[in-house]
Amino acid sequence: MIFETTPLAGLCVLEPRVFGDERGFFLESWNAASFREAGFDLNFVQDNHSRSAGGILRGLHYQTEQTQGKLVRVTSGAVFDVAVDLRRSSATLGQWFGLELSASNHRMLWVPPGFAHGFYVLSEFADFQYKCTDYYHPASEVSLAWDDPNLDIHWPLVAGAPPALSAKDAAGRRWGDIPLFD
Repeated sequence: MIFETTPLAGLCVLEPRVFGDERGFFLESWNAASFREAGFDLNFVQDNHSRSAGGILRGLHYQTEQTQGKLVRVTSGAVFDVAVDLRRSSATLGQWFGLELSASNHRMLWVPPGFAHGFYVLSEFADFQYKCTDYYHPASEVSLAWDDPNLDIHWPLVAGAPPALSAKDAAGRRWGDIPLFD
């Protein structure tokens, strides 16, 4: 596994070793010892799997209690994945990082606690899988507005069309109205 740093401290892109031939491929998506050697001593308690149609945007989500670190990947299709730094003590507070995650590039993203996270589906549909370091806590979930001009996220919207959103995400809160992390 190759661990690539990003401009946002703690956020990490992972490139697994992929072994493939005419029969298919094999990759290791999680190995506690490898992650520990790279400085990530993680305890995952929940695995999630979502399927979304093309043009859907999910996020930007986070929890103020039971904060979650997430190891995210796409096993079918492709998404543009985004994390936003919400840590007051960070030099990159309010900055975002985005990249394409797909079934074909096998990349993963480690999103530590203290970040909002979301993704936009680029393909006809996408299967998005992620491991979490804490349990889902809906009472403390916050949805940060995906289109907040203070963030200026460059979403690669297909044909410039607005994304399909859940009611929760359509009512996302603006930057000045969200709780941050210390």
